[in-house]
Amino acid sequence: MVPSTKGGSGIVDEPLEEQTADASAEAAKNDPIAAPGHRSATWAVQHRGLNDRSDASVARAGVSSEAISMEELARQVTGDTAGAIITFCGQVRDHDDARSVTSIDYEAHPDADAVVQQIAHDVAQGSGAFKVAVVHRVGHLEVGEIALGAAVSAAHRQAAFGTLERLIEEIKLNLPVWKRQEFSDGSHEWTGSA
Repeated sequence: MVPSTKGGSGIVDEPLEEQTADASAEAAKNDPIAAPGHRSATWAVQHRGLNDRSDASVARAGVSSEAISMEELARQVTGDTAGAIITFCGQVRDHDDARSVTSIDYEAHPDADAVVQQIAHDVAQGSGAFKVAVVHRVGHLEVGEIALGAAVSAAHRQAAFGTLERLIEEIKLNLPVWKRQEFSDGSHEWTGSA
C-alpha cells in the first residue's frame, strides 16, 4: 500500500504510526531480517545475561582521607570478562542552591568504613556485575576535588549502570558522613548527607 499525498506536496495523509506499521509489514514480506520474530530473537541475543543474579566481588570499599583516583578505581574493576566499566565521580561543586561554596569538610562516624563495605557487599549480591569499587573522601576538600568515586564492571552495560546507580543511592542514604560547607560570604552549614 502506498499512502496518498496531498496535491503532490509529498505530505502523507495517514498518521506516522500507520505508515511505520505499513512499512514494517511490507519489509517483512521481502526481508526476513525485518520480520518481528527476527527482531525479538536479535534483542534476546543482544540482551542475554543482562543480570544473571550472580554476585559481584568487591574490589575496594571504604572511606579515605587521600585523594580519590578515578583511574585507579576503574583499574580495580577491569577484567577480560567486562564488556562495560562504568564510573561515577562526585565532586565538590562551587554552589549549593544560590550560595557560593568555597570548600567542604567531611567528617565520618568511626564505623563509616565498615558501613561502606557492607553497602558495597549488599549491592554486589545478586547484581549480575563482576566487580565494584567505591570510596568516600573525608577531610577538607576544595571545589573540584572528588568526594565520592565508584566504578562497576559487568558483561553488559545494563547490569553495570543499574549496580552503580544502586551503589551511589545506598551510599547517599546510609553512609554516616556529615559535611560542613564553607560559603564565600564566610558562613558555613552542616548537613548530614554524604
